[in-house]
Amino acid sequence: MFYTKTILNKYPKEQRYLLAVLQDIQKKYNYLPRGALIMVQEYFDVPLSKLYSMATFYKALSLKPKGKYIIRVCDGTACHIRGSALIIDEIHRLLNILPGDTTEDGNFSLETVNCLGSCALAPVMVINDKYYGNVTPALVRRILKEYGGVNCEHIQEKG
Repeated sequence: MFYTKTILNKYPKEQRYLLAVLQDIQKKYNYLPRGALIMVQEYFDVPLSKLYSMATFYKALSLKPKGKYIIRVCDGTACHIRGSALIIDEIHRLLNILPGDTTEDGNFSLETVNCLGSCALAPVMVINDKYYGNVTPALVRRILKEYGGVNCEHIQEKG
């Protein structure tokens, strides 16, 4: 928990910085480890339940470890109408994960989001900070192959 101590030392002991600290911890570990939450509890002198409440309220925070690559599929109106469900189905087929899951090897996590603000490119998918627009199931296979998580050669192409 060395990084947690380093993060905590950047902030004054004022509760208004709680969310920023949790976001920094999330960014470092890709989730909020229990040990880190206990250190935050002691530093800010707040109940652990308050930290868990924040961790479950904000979608950007997670109590479960996330993958190296976080795939976010937009399911806003424009993306939904233009086939975001097909994108999610293809990711499920290729990686065997549903929204909220992480692959067993810890490489990929899948999330759906309400809007990524790129409606003109619908459907949109983001891996970490890289946006992909006009995504099709075939494009999903090519994109995931770029990240090395899918051996697409054994998967039969859809017609």
